Amino acid sequence: MGNEAAERTEEATTRRRTKERERGNVSKSRDMDSALVMVAGIGLLAIFLKGMIETILNMMRECFSHLSASVVNTSNLMGLLLPYFHYLAVIVLPFMVLLVIFSIIVIRLDVGQVFALERAKFNLENLSPRRMLQNAKRMFNPFEPRSMVEFAKSILKIVIVGACGYSAVNSRKGDLLGLVGLEIPIALNILSSVLINMVINMCLAMLILGYLDKKYQNYEYEKSIKMTKQEVKDEHKDTEGDPKIKAKIKSIQMQMARQRMMSSVPTADVVVTNPTHYAVAIKYDKTKAPAPMVVAKGVDYLAFQIREIAKENNVPIVENRPVARALYNTVPVDGVIPSDMYVAVAEILAYVFRQKNGS
Repeated sequence: MGNEAAERTEEATTRRRTKERERGNVSKSRDMDSALVMVAGIGLLAIFLKGMIETILNMMRECFSHLSASVVNTSNLMGLLLPYFHYLAVIVLPFMVLLVIFSIIVIRLDVGQVFALERAKFNLENLSPRRMLQNAKRMFNPFEPRSMVEFAKSILKIVIVGACGYSAVNSRKGDLLGLVGLEIPIALNILSSVLINMVINMCLAMLILGYLDKKYQNYEYEKSIKMTKQEVKDEHKDTEGDPKIKAKIKSIQMQMARQRMMSSVPTADVVVTNPTHYAVAIKYDKTKAPAPMVVAKGVDYLAFQIREIAKENNVPIVENRPVARALYNTVPVDGVIPSDMYVAVAEILAYVFRQKNGS
């Protein structure tokens, strides 16, 4: 018996992808999300840094201006700390709120709109010792393929990001060694410049690694949701219906339509034949259509049945091979004959009406 995984060669169908999303199983890259959030955090920090420093200085002035023992009232500790909580809120809240909003946007762009009720359900089975042991083995087993891949990725990320940061510092090694003896403002400017270069290099490395990880996660996800040929067939049956049942329904519908068609033969004015292979029943009723209509038609055995019913109900049968074949091939049942056949059909009807009147 072949390996089930080896048989999963078919791309996932739209229905399968929808079901996987409903279960919360989507392609997502934590590395890409982390890199974007970190870049956003650094950008927000650069925007708010000046205001943060000013708020911190104001807080320090507030603190040092109330160091006198005569001013400090230990009985109202919350009242004493409340101004500092206010300063901390001014420093942290705008930064954190915007960072959280950006994190939500990044995750939404990564995985799309996903609302998986199954993930939110509380399952007691997950708390069973057997399930917990399985999860622990999967998490701490160093030889588990996925764990090995994630461990190797983590080591590789640390090495690459660290190397990018080190390269930025190493390229400015001469400037750093020359800091000795410089004035503090100049030294701080050089240090900040080196720090900015290091952060930029590390962020770029994280973004590139995140992009590669996103591609890898997409590949793994597509691989995990592949289907076997049998699964595709079963899904097709579920969505389109069993072909045998559909064929049976179609057969019943055709039989019912044939019965309705045969019930119209006794009301026809004439049956035009080939003479044996084709038979077309024609009726002319001015109240229903402006021209004669084909109320029944058939070939071979069905044509024989039409002729027999016509004979039993005294419906005239006229042999006209070209007209019979043309009507059968061009006019559907209950369809009006085309204008280019008016003359030929009119001659047949006139002949039938003359025979009836003559008799």
